[in-house]
Amino acid sequence: MSFEAAVHAQAIEVDRLSLEMCAAAASGHPTSAMSIGHLVTVLMFHAMRWSPDYPDYPTSDRLVLSEGHAVPAVYAAGRDGWAVADLDDPREDLTPLLEMIAKKLPAPPQVDGPAQMLVTALDHSDYVGRIGIGRVFRGRLLAERPLAVIKRDGTQQTAPVKQLFVFDGLGRRQVNAVDCGDVCAVVGLPDVDIGDTLADPAQPEPLPLIAIDEPTLSMNFMVNTSPGYGQEGRYSSSRQLRERLYKETERDMALRVEDTPSPDTLRKVSGRGILHLSILMENMRREGYEFMVGQPRVIYKEINGRKAEPVEVLTVDVAAEHGGTVIEYLGTRRAELLRMEAKDGRSRLEFHVPSRGLIGFRSRMLKATSGEIVLNHRFFQYEYFKGSIPQRQTGSILAMTAGEAEAYALDALQDRGRFFVEPGERVYVGQVIGESAREGDMLVNPQRSKKLTNMRAAASDRALKLAPAVKMSLEECLEYLNADELVELTPKSIRLRKTVLDENARRRAQKAAMEDA
Repeated sequence: MSFEAAVHAQAIEVDRLSLEMCAAAASGHPTSAMSIGHLVTVLMFHAMRWSPDYPDYPTSDRLVLSEGHAVPAVYAAGRDGWAVADLDDPREDLTPLLEMIAKKLPAPPQVDGPAQMLVTALDHSDYVGRIGIGRVFRGRLLAERPLAVIKRDGTQQTAPVKQLFVFDGLGRRQVNAVDCGDVCAVVGLPDVDIGDTLADPAQPEPLPLIAIDEPTLSMNFMVNTSPGYGQEGRYSSSRQLRERLYKETERDMALRVEDTPSPDTLRKVSGRGILHLSILMENMRREGYEFMVGQPRVIYKEINGRKAEPVEVLTVDVAAEHGGTVIEYLGTRRAELLRMEAKDGRSRLEFHVPSRGLIGFRSRMLKATSGEIVLNHRFFQYEYFKGSIPQRQTGSILAMTAGEAEAYALDALQDRGRFFVEPGERVYVGQVIGESAREGDMLVNPQRSKKLTNMRAAASDRALKLAPAVKMSLEECLEYLNADELVELTPKSIRLRKTVLDENARRRAQKAAMEDA
């Protein structure tokens, strides 16, 4: 039986059951139910991800109908960029979908009264400062009129609206007034934040607040002090780095930046997780910045006199044969398995896991499951400290001389571990060029070349067989870091290095730290 015939037979069975249910209840709309029998059959049994055994599972797909009646629909393929009202129509663009939205969706209700708007997003301009974006819930906003800004703590300040913009296509269009229900951008209000209410000064009434997750992870951002300082990036000074980070806080409410007494270090650049900070670092690289970052650190709190850490809800969808791998790995990260569901060769797992246990989890599991894992996580709450998590047990291979790495030297050192650099790549003293197979750091000379003589022998020369260098992503580098190591980021390269490059200075610092402890 073909797929179409099987679906048709299944849809007829759904129609039969619908008629039986309506007859048993002596009420209902059997014609409406039968009109969408084929649509529901294809979605529920062949497209959607759900299980009748777990209908309320939070990540299950949902099918919503308007009171059981059929609703207007179009056939569309977003990837190919077309939508049609009938399958026989030409597939050109998304006009039918947009026309249906304009005709069928009701306009927002018009609520008369004093102006009231909730700021739900922020933008920033170097010329006008912060720009508050949100929807007008009541009344009408007028340009060049004062508005009261009601903060989260209840305090108020009044400022005039300099400009109003509405969104038109992919751009913005300046207007003199914005009606109730429209989304607009307001210019001229200093220090406006997400969750603030903009209201009529004569009747300032706050709207319900928007919850903003607190930062859970922090990192040290530093200027690049490596020997290749300033060679690959356009912006490398502490002033430029500080200005860029503080500029980001104008758009991103979840990012926190705090200065330190050292002019070269900005400590506690805090965000919602490793992905949040990684996106910031990657954007800065692409803009031409070069800098260094330290090991990610979780932001702890004290609750009832006990140390507490952030815990997240992690949902994993993976092939059934890899489910054990995920559970075993997360077990070492102090995760707690809450729910497990298996269907159609897939396993859906839900965990509570400390935020520090998720550092590097995505990249490691993508490799372990051959890219077949789908995961998402969100902040849950602070809980008491779960205990230690195993760290990297291997040491680093460090360059003891500066220059270009030689293939002859790397070939002789292959049995000591795996390397991150290729022959001909320039390295400097104190750079991490590989991972040692043993515990503890190892100093090597990657510039050692073969001595040339006038003697020739058939057995003296052998072909070099170098294993490919390991190229780690930014997230993998952050996971690899130890407390005394840094990641150097430039527009062209990502390198690992020791905080203190000189070996003798490193030993003195370690000795002093042991004496202080």
